[in-house]
Formats: sequence, C-alpha cells, structure tokens
Amino acid sequence: MELKLNRPICFFDLETTGIDVARDRVVEISIFKVYPNGNKESKTWLVNPTIPIPPQTTAVHGITDEKVAHEPTFKELASHIHNMIKDADLAGFNSDRFDIPLLAEELLRAGVDFDMKNRVSVDVQTIFHKKEERTLSAAYKFYCNKNLDNAHSAEADTMATYEILTAQLDRYEDLKNDIKALSEFTTRKKIVDFAGFIALNDKGQEIFTFGKNKGQLVEEVLEKEPGYYGWIQGADFPLYTKKVLTGIKLRKLNTK
Repeated sequence: MELKLNRPICFFDLETTGIDVARDRVVEISIFKVYPNGNKESKTWLVNPTIPIPPQTTAVHGITDEKVAHEPTFKELASHIHNMIKDADLAGFNSDRFDIPLLAEELLRAGVDFDMKNRVSVDVQTIFHKKEERTLSAAYKFYCNKNLDNAHSAEADTMATYEILTAQLDRYEDLKNDIKALSEFTTRKKIVDFAGFIALNDKGQEIFTFGKNKGQLVEEVLEKEPGYYGWIQGADFPLYTKKVLTGIKLRKLNTK
C-alpha cells in the first residue's frame, strides 16, 4: 500500500558512535524522501564524527575511524541534511527515542535551529511493538518476507523501515493511512523535548519528569527556583532540552 501524504515524509536512520543522545555523534546517515505525488529520492552520507568510534560500536555497524577519516563532518553536511528534511515529516525505526533526538542535537550543535513544531513523526518500531513485539530484522522478515542483509547499515535499515510501514498498512486494517494518525499511534507519551526530561501533564502543561521536581510544573519551578534553570543549562543535558526550557522561560517572561 502506498502512503497517503499531504506533505513529504523522510524515512531516515543513523549509525553513531554510541547511544548517548547528548554526547555521541553520527557516523552515517541515510534519508529516503517520499513525496505526495509518489516521487522518491534518497541520499546516504558517511560522516566524520570528530571523536573516536569505540570498537564495540564498530563491531555493530562496521564503520571504523579510518573509514570516515576523510569524510565531511556533520557540521559540513548540516545544511544539505536540513534542506532535505525541512519541509517533511519524519519516520524511522526507534526514531522517536533515539534517531530524532540525536539528529536534533547534531543540527543544533551545527547552528541549525531544528524543532518539530510544524511536523509530526512516525516511529515504525512502535507499530511493530504494539502489534507483534519483534526486532527490525524480524519485522522485515515478518512483514515483507525478506531477510535483512547488511543490517546496521543506515541505508539498508532506512529502506527496510519504509517497506515495513507500507506492509503494516496492508496488514492492519485499523491503521489509518494518514501520517498524523500514524504519528499519534506511535507516540508513547507526550514529551516536549525528545529526551523526555520535560513532558505534558493531563492538562497539557509542561512538567519535569526527573529529579526533585518530578511532576511539578516547569513554569512554577523556574519561578520559585531561578537557579534551577542555570543548573540545567550548565549541566550535561541535551541541547534540545535546554532549548525547550529556554523557550518556556521566555514565554513566561513575555506574559508578565
């Protein structure tokens, strides 16, 4: 089943130096863009992460320091990547919890003001987990009856994710072929900052999800503990979390 689109959607996958969203870096990115008229384009880049790739990570995706030593850095590629995704919704496999947060960090680090305000995301893994509880390779075998060769290659994983979503739409009649509806189906919780340090409560208000202020309204905490904002800005939190917190602080100041 072909996707019904009102705007382009970019399926993408990252291979990285590790799984720490705030600290690790991209070593490979593949993007497969699907347009409402059915046109498609794809692009894959190897990326010099500017930090060493741990041997245990290389063992997973096969990308070594030597392989990317002469490749462009993410900062050098950032404008090309942003131009490809800026008008599109996003989709991936475990993308809501890992790929999108890490991509946001890399773009912000490169000076690109990335956010999700005017787009939605579809996490194909969530559909799979809600329906079948499997891994990407098993999902590809289950839905597409194919073996996933070159697993943990960004391009192979990206293309498999696209094929899995179209097969999921064929299999599950209750899945609506609509990107916004799929995004709502794949959203695990209402988080504001990707990493989940700030979420929405039942009233749609921002709350902290960690530490001594867990469950408390962000605006109230910032007002009664002015130093808490500075602590977060100076601590090892993701850049996107800091950006969201700054936006809430400025919004509060502008309403006074």
